[in-house]
Amino acid sequence: MKSPLSPETKIVDAKRRGLLGSAVFGSVALATARIGNAMQRSAFPSKRPSAANSIQDNSSMTVTYKTKKLGDVDVFYREAGRPGAPVLLLLHGYPTAGHMFRELIPLLASDYHVIAPDLPGFGNTKAPPRGQFDYSFDHLAQVVTAFTEALGLNKYALYVFDYGAPTGFRVAAAHPERVTAIITQNGNAYEEGLSDVWAPYQAYWRAPSEQTRAACRDALSPEAIRMQYLHGADPLKVSPDGYTLDAAYIARPGMDDIQLDLVLDYRTNVALYPAWQAYFRKHQPPLLSVWGDKDPFFLPAGAKAYQRDIPDAEVHLLNTGHFALETHAAEIAVLMHDFLARKVGSLA
Repeated sequence: MKSPLSPETKIVDAKRRGLLGSAVFGSVALATARIGNAMQRSAFPSKRPSAANSIQDNSSMTVTYKTKKLGDVDVFYREAGRPGAPVLLLLHGYPTAGHMFRELIPLLASDYHVIAPDLPGFGNTKAPPRGQFDYSFDHLAQVVTAFTEALGLNKYALYVFDYGAPTGFRVAAAHPERVTAIITQNGNAYEEGLSDVWAPYQAYWRAPSEQTRAACRDALSPEAIRMQYLHGADPLKVSPDGYTLDAAYIARPGMDDIQLDLVLDYRTNVALYPAWQAYFRKHQPPLLSVWGDKDPFFLPAGAKAYQRDIPDAEVHLLNTGHFALETHAAEIAVLMHDFLARKVGSLA
């Protein structure tokens, strides 16, 4: 059962209520116009660019695909936007990779320098096999920190989703001076945000064994991955590309046990919730919580809980599921442009 919404909490239903609140009409309208222009340029690039700035705008939205070598890890990442713009670091979750941001990145690149790495154990990042590499959230955060330092990123806003949240919150708590803002999209940091779906995983945490590990293995199946995308979402708006590619990634040799190791290590994330909440209270990072309210894993209570530690946190609930970007990328981009323009600034 959903709890009543607090007066401070904004509920966004893109179909029924729109996104233009009167309090931020001007900035949101500007962001909406930028998103519309970005989508139009992306879908229908001009055949007759008449000015240098038009060419430059189109160039900034081009996504490039790169690799950064960090010791025995080759971090694959997507990059778009212009150097000198505020940096936005996108951290994906399970079972996906940076490709989950394929629609969002072009909508942000006009004003921000956007970077989306694949974490070790996911996507196209190459790391040593299990037994030769520590597949834990502590180590994922260390790799992300080393990655940002290798790219010379001294300041950045974080977009965290699912597994990207405990990874990003470790980075933020260790280096609060580097994080300019946080956008958490179904990225949890509160026990009240955990649904009953976590029961078999919690049993595995309490008593790791072959039996409790096997009970978690079903979550790795192609059908389970597909349902993570479709649950609570309009199926007509969810491209099969995402869950099909994710299933292919997980089916690679050795990946199942890597993922089950991370499932077990997720207990360390819950144990760190109080420390991250203390970080929120002490440093008050500007925070935007954007949440698919039909998420079977992370409840809306987790979205609203951020306001307990960061009173100025902005919360928006969307009428969709866990993978909110699959159905609401444009709406989320509008919210991000408005939020970041006010809290961080932009190139424009």
